[in-house]
Amino acid sequence: MEELRVSGTSRPKAVAGALAAVLREDGRVELQAVGAGAVNQAVKAIAIARGFVAPNGIDLVCIPAFAEIDIDGQERTAIKFIVEPR
Repeated sequence: MEELRVSGTSRPKAVAGALAAVLREDGRVELQAVGAGAVNQAVKAIAIARGFVAPNGIDLVCIPAFAEIDIDGQERTAIKFIVEPR
C-alpha cells in the first residue's frame, strides 16, 4: 500500500488528485499527517477525492489510526488515514 505524506501547507486538491490516482491504481492508499494543520489538509483532501471517484461508482471509506514515524531521527506520532473503496 502506497503512503502519501501530508503537511500543513499541502494543497488539498493536489493531494486529492494524487490520492484518487493511487486509489485507482492500487485500490488502497494511506495518508500520514503530523500536526493539526496536516490532519486538517488530509481530511479535506479525502473529502475532495471522494467527489473525484464518485462518478465512477466508487464510495470511499476512511479508517483513522495512530502511527509512529521517524522524522529527522525523532520519533513522532502521526495520524494515518487508510482510504479504500467500500
